[in-house]
Amino acid sequence: MASPADSAASIAARDSAASIAARDSAASIAARDSAALIAARDSAALIAAREDAAMLRAVALAARGLGTTSPNPVVGCVILDESGEIVGEGFHAYAGGPHAEVRALAAAGDRAQGGTAVVTLEPCNHTGRTGPCSQALISAGVVRVVAGVADPNPVAKGGAEALRSAGVDVEMGVRAAEVHAGNIAWLTATRRAAAGDPRPFVIWKFASTMDGRSAALDGTSQWITSPDARADVQELRSTVDAIIVGVGTVLADDPHLTARTGAGALANRQPIRVIVDSAGRTPDDARVRDGAARTWVATAAEVGSGTDNRVDLRKLGAGMFERGCRRVLLEGGPTLAGAFLREGLVDEVVGYLAPKLLGAGPAALATAGIVTIAEAIDLELIDVVRVGPDLRITALPKGR
Repeated sequence: MASPADSAASIAARDSAASIAARDSAASIAARDSAALIAARDSAALIAAREDAAMLRAVALAARGLGTTSPNPVVGCVILDESGEIVGEGFHAYAGGPHAEVRALAAAGDRAQGGTAVVTLEPCNHTGRTGPCSQALISAGVVRVVAGVADPNPVAKGGAEALRSAGVDVEMGVRAAEVHAGNIAWLTATRRAAAGDPRPFVIWKFASTMDGRSAALDGTSQWITSPDARADVQELRSTVDAIIVGVGTVLADDPHLTARTGAGALANRQPIRVIVDSAGRTPDDARVRDGAARTWVATAAEVGSGTDNRVDLRKLGAGMFERGCRRVLLEGGPTLAGAFLREGLVDEVVGYLAPKLLGAGPAALATAGIVTIAEAIDLELIDVVRVGPDLRITALPKGR
């Protein structure tokens, strides 16, 4: 028969073993929970990384529509299946054509079900020339939508709300800065229109020597920049809806103002040629009046004028917006550029600088209403690229 001491020792040993087992079990549960948390965190991080990469791909896709979608935005879309693999992608190629989401869903087919749509712009929620993309995503069985920026168009917005109402998980703001930069013209013009100021995003393009001359003292200007820079300008022209010059440029240079391919042929799609001509002096035989592209000779009598009897540039902007222009290129000359800047109508500056000095001759920019250095228009440099022997500098006015 066991003594009381042996019985107590046995009970203590049993309790100790139970305690150790309980502790080991708790440690095992904690370790398992920790591993599960780490796995979930790693999985979430992997999903976020894939969606981030997909958004950057969507931004690149959207850029393919520059110059052909107005008055619609440029949009790119990537479809990820349930495992996070890319199964479809698309972009909006032309106004009236399938939207990016519809093209991406068509490429993905049944694999879109249960997947994620990564799209640069909030899916539209209205029926125009095409149906609402929000409904197309719902019908395809997409369970999550990741969008870069909200749609500011009062007619089309509301897609995120419609998707959430249908049980779709929606995340906004992924890579918003990159998405905004890629669609800055349409977003800016659309927001302004919604605020009662309909006018396109204006890019002022100029070419000059390093000392700011656009021509020599005798007026010669061909060619200040290199063939590489001039080819780059043609690419820029292909991304805009209109090219603007003043009648002075037409009378002095008789430009054609068309977009051309690398081989020098006329591009299939041409921006509108806008001639700011207050008094209607554009000759009937000017090259801009040929049939290569649409031309609008904007006179003060048609557009409206200020006290100086010159074309009212803000009303000109409204006229271009009405004609479907959202991204336009202001090319010349220095007087017109100064007038646009004086009115605060320039949204972006693209300058091509040639490694040359002239010392005298016309400047790239005439008076812009600036008298003292404190009134200088400050710019934020966003890109500096070497194009052949020249530099292309892109900047945005600060405070816009």
